[in-house]
Amino acid sequence: MISKIIRLSLLFPLALLISIPAPVHAQQATQSVLITNAHIIDGVHEDAIAGTSLLLKDGKIAQIFNRNEQLPQADTVIDAGNRYILPGLIDAHTHISSLASAERALLSGVTTLRTAGSDSYQDIAIDNIVKNGMLKGPEIVGAGIFVQPNLGEDLLADLRFANLPHNITTEESLRKLVQINVDRGARVIKTRATERAGSPDTDPRRQVYSREQLQIIVDEASRHGIPVMAHSHGAEGSAAAVSAGVRSIEHGTYLKEETIRQMKQQGTYLVPTYTTVIDLTEPGGDYDHPVTTIRGLHMLPRMEQMIQTAMKHGVSIVASTDSGYGPGSINRVAMEAANFVKLGMSHFDAIRSCTSLAAELLLVSNKTGRVAEGYDADLIIVERNPLEDIRSLQDAVVIISNGHIVKNRLPFALDQ
Repeated sequence: MISKIIRLSLLFPLALLISIPAPVHAQQATQSVLITNAHIIDGVHEDAIAGTSLLLKDGKIAQIFNRNEQLPQADTVIDAGNRYILPGLIDAHTHISSLASAERALLSGVTTLRTAGSDSYQDIAIDNIVKNGMLKGPEIVGAGIFVQPNLGEDLLADLRFANLPHNITTEESLRKLVQINVDRGARVIKTRATERAGSPDTDPRRQVYSREQLQIIVDEASRHGIPVMAHSHGAEGSAAAVSAGVRSIEHGTYLKEETIRQMKQQGTYLVPTYTTVIDLTEPGGDYDHPVTTIRGLHMLPRMEQMIQTAMKHGVSIVASTDSGYGPGSINRVAMEAANFVKLGMSHFDAIRSCTSLAAELLLVSNKTGRVAEGYDADLIIVERNPLEDIRSLQDAVVIISNGHIVKNRLPFALDQ
């Protein structure tokens, strides 16, 4: 009997490995990739650079060639066919908590993302898997556990949470929660200035933390060299968060113009998650409740006006989805960029909102968010010029993450 148990115990790990399907993009990447006949939109300059080729090697953009230069040999050659290469997209506000969700984000062209709270530090775990080469992206700038008064189910994420008070409101408990997040590997701290919009039982205008409490959170995060992002819809909560020195306001529906001016002065970023508010007003998607639908209908025009005011004052506006990329989610960051154009943003600035500008917000602009030699080989290829048709970002025919070809639909893409 004992020997049978031993045999079964030895077989169980093997059976477990066999039963877990590997992500489709986790195959070994070729050593070098040469992309030819491309127009580059680098995320920094307003014009496309025609007649270029790129050599990707060791996960980086090794060299960019013009049309007159001799091209090197490579393990894999991709003829872009005069299509457009851009930096991989960046989603600045997500709730990724599973490998399947990370894969859905990647297959939409997102090669880098920031989380705004994730279950049990799964965002940080997924990023570690990516760094170890077990998954080919996306890179995740993880926030870990949401810093808010009531941790709810997040109490289960770390044993140290059991020693915190029921309400996370005192200076000691606020600092401790930030410290635990940092210890677990968080690269950004997410906190709450106002209540949620997507829950029927909360009021998005209601302030949660005071300016003084938000300053404590910002101060503790700064001691560890990481920024703070603040969920905030209401005017008072948003003003408090900006005064406290947060790096970004997430949502900002009811921002007053004086606070928007202060954001411009301080360099505070705005991540409006506009497409998510559209989602509130429509059936299906991530939100589907009568109360939130009605709420969304009066929030939407206010957010549109707020975004246009922020544009007028030159505030840095970054695209995102506010999505967990679940199987029923319909929000994608390219849709947010297209909606920004509808609100009056230029095509170029909309591209920057999900590439180079987003990289600045996430503090990764030294390695991704643009097409340049020495940068990570995070790239997408699209059929049409997004400087003329921003909607082309929604259909990447090639996706490359850290030099790995995640998706290549060029063999059956439409000829242009």
